[in-house]
Amino acid sequence: MMRPLLLTIIFSCCSSLLFCQENSLSPQDFDFWLGEWRVEWEESDGKTGSGTNIIEKIMDGSVIQERFSITQGGNAGFKGTSISVFDPRQKVWRQAWADSQGGYFSFTGSREGDKRMFSTTPQETAEGTIIQRMVFYNISEDAFTWDWESSKDGGETWALSWRIQYTRKE
Repeated sequence: MMRPLLLTIIFSCCSSLLFCQENSLSPQDFDFWLGEWRVEWEESDGKTGSGTNIIEKIMDGSVIQERFSITQGGNAGFKGTSISVFDPRQKVWRQAWADSQGGYFSFTGSREGDKRMFSTTPQETAEGTIIQRMVFYNISEDAFTWDWESSKDGGETWALSWRIQYTRKE
């Protein structure tokens, strides 16, 4: 009787440990993002918007800097920049984003399987508990997909706001 219970406990602990290892963060989690990228998306009118995003390590390789620019589409001329850094003490990624329209976001990084994410801290509003997040997935050496999502229920459900296809420049 005790043996099945013990095996269940051991299996649960091992599964939890594997999940934690699979989803634990490391300083290399966002290295796939480094490089010069062409970015494209479908705009609400069905036309294609496009731009560039240049991602590089700065400050002796300890900070990732992003320079995003929309060159074609309804928001042509929009520019944004971010810095991302891995905090080795807390084993967490942090990002600060600012853009040419006065936007500013502060994010915390996470990982779920093959997906990498940056999410805002939940904000309580009259509409509910708002969270914004960026999700990087379908990651390969020369391409990946990036989604901007929002939740009004604390992360129970997500609405897609913007999907960008990244292709590495040659």
